[in-house]
Amino acid sequence: MKIFYALSTILLLTLQGKSQDRNPGEDPAPTIVKFYPNPATSIITFDFQRGYDKSLNLQIFNFIGKKVQEITNVTPKTTVNLNDFYRGIYIFQLKDKNGKVVDSGKFQVSK
Repeated sequence: MKIFYALSTILLLTLQGKSQDRNPGEDPAPTIVKFYPNPATSIITFDFQRGYDKSLNLQIFNFIGKKVQEITNVTPKTTVNLNDFYRGIYIFQLKDKNGKVVDSGKFQVSK
């Protein structure tokens, strides 16, 4: 359990550090998807803002990097049931048909 907390802390610090690496005068990259609620308990909704394409692939990974869900046919408003998810932080990646990551983020499941 101590290893889990140590890895969790390292990953959070790494993600926080990367988010602060942007140049202060530079506009952040526009997001393609908004997700809510965060933290989530039973469902999370991914709402595609722009650049929606039926060939997009949504992958969700747990905190240690194991893929827990993959959605290949995303819709403009995709809802994910979190009943089989454990409490914790999850990372999602939105990939195009060539496998390139076009957007990513993290959300928390609190039960």
